[in-house]
Amino acid sequence: MPSTAPADAAQAVATPAVTAQALAGRRAIVTGAARGIGHAIATAFVKNGASVAILDRDEDLGSAAASAMGAAFVAADLGDDADAQAGIDTAIEALGGLDILVNNAGIFRLRPLMEITAEEWDTVQRVNTRSMLSTTQAAARHMIAAGTGGHIINLASMAAKSGGAMEAHYAASKAGVVALTRATAQELGAHGIRANALCPGYILTEMGAATRTEEQVAEWSSRSQLGRCGTPDDVANVALFLAGESSSYMTGQALNVTGGMIMH
Repeated sequence: MPSTAPADAAQAVATPAVTAQALAGRRAIVTGAARGIGHAIATAFVKNGASVAILDRDEDLGSAAASAMGAAFVAADLGDDADAQAGIDTAIEALGGLDILVNNAGIFRLRPLMEITAEEWDTVQRVNTRSMLSTTQAAARHMIAAGTGGHIINLASMAAKSGGAMEAHYAASKAGVVALTRATAQELGAHGIRANALCPGYILTEMGAATRTEEQVAEWSSRSQLGRCGTPDDVANVALFLAGESSSYMTGQALNVTGGMIMH
């Protein structure tokens, strides 16, 4: 499912896990980190000692976010294959190497199945899935050349496993992310590169804030056994676990962060 908007006072808020510089000395790139889930992940990484570069096409918001958290910023349109790969190369140069790539950038669209055009379908696939191929290829080349392995974390969605009315193109793109993650794990494991996906459920971010109602949030919250929607920090905490050595024997997995809405 898509990310949504800031939690109100009734929502439980997860505090980012800070574990004595768990990522000290690591170099990480987080795409689409100007706001929302990507911003929370980048912030958690910085707080845990990583050197971080964020890639985003919003130069004003992205550079401000990077400056505030102590990260580097690289402007890149991840929907353009050449720009995506060049952005990764620039970020790696700024960091002096790469240990972790978080492919977070994506878009969400709602449209009835019978009204989705070929152009709309291709746009969603290009930004949500094909961009991850471009960034993964660029990052993996550096990781393989360095010979020190690495971690790739791809943001999928609960929609990858549940589908969803009005979002066939989005759900298909996120299912593609899960499949791409598994293929990446299988092919790059020999180089010490792990790849895992995260499947968030209803996460309260800026996306969709203008159209969401209190009644909708309450209905979404009721779908969780925990009685609430998620926050960006809920996802960031799991990303932090995947990026560290505590998950060193995990690869090719698609982990749910859904409050129990999806359990497979």
